[in-house]
Amino acid sequence: MRGKTLMALGVVAFAMLATARAADEPASPQASQSAPQDAEKPPAPVAKTPAPPPSVTVIGARDAHGILGRDVRSAANEDMGRIVDVIVDREGAVRAAVIDFGGFLGVGSRKIVVDWNALRFSNVANKSDSITLDLTKDQVTAAPEYKEDTPLIVLGVAGSLRPWEYDH
Repeated sequence: MRGKTLMALGVVAFAMLATARAADEPASPQASQSAPQDAEKPPAPVAKTPAPPPSVTVIGARDAHGILGRDVRSAANEDMGRIVDVIVDREGAVRAAVIDFGGFLGVGSRKIVVDWNALRFSNVANKSDSITLDLTKDQVTAAPEYKEDTPLIVLGVAGSLRPWEYDH
């Protein structure tokens, strides 16, 4: 009996020692996993199709020019201001140009909006060339001022302007 008691005490002491040692050591990653390894594999990557190459268009230097900042003149060669912005609709079609009109050195000037079809670009080979506006100085002077974030009032040549539909 005494042997059985010593044996039982030895097993209990061994179990306590093993428990104390396990509490002191950090658990290994494999010991903390309870789910099978197959369940944690990432999903197989989906094959991506490469994007098509971009299109390329070559425009000759004589065929295209920037217009922002360009002077605008009437058919009678009157100073009408300069283009400061271009207005496009939701589809990206150019609809109008904003012209900084009047004043001297920016003092007393105001912005107006003119229909894109009222502008002529036939003689704009150099940066110093101006764009022609098919309106008179009196018509432009009478145009309402452009204000951002308000409905645009676009000055156009008779018969060429179609109304825009806009959200209120």
